[in-house]
Amino acid sequence: QVQLVESGGGLVQAGGSLRLSCAASGPTFSRYKMGWFRQAPGKEREFVAAITWSDGSTYYADSVKGRFTISRVNAKNTVHLQMNNLKPEDTAVYYCAADFGTWNWNIPEGYGYWGQGTQVTVSS
Repeated sequence: QVQLVESGGGLVQAGGSLRLSCAASGPTFSRYKMGWFRQAPGKEREFVAAITWSDGSTYYADSVKGRFTISRVNAKNTVHLQMNNLKPEDTAVYYCAADFGTWNWNIPEGYGYWGQGTQVTVSS
């Protein structure tokens, strides 16, 4: 059973930075992908970034490319999302997700395990 616990959300002014963390527990993650998604009120859940555990390949939504960085710490089974130059439109609940395999990394249906979510609020 995979368990994911997010941390690091909060309130920040536009232009500021936050780092989200996702601590994963369960099976060996060497063949898994890990993703971050976000959901703003009244909107669908959208892809933010993903990383493959085996070789560290990274993928980003166009809206965050150049501002956000996803990384992993193998020894701690932890994935981070460093968010810089935050904008009010980044305000959302951010979810960590995981699943076996490296395909469908940019759609919610590609992930079977989800964390509880952490709120990120960016004020203008």
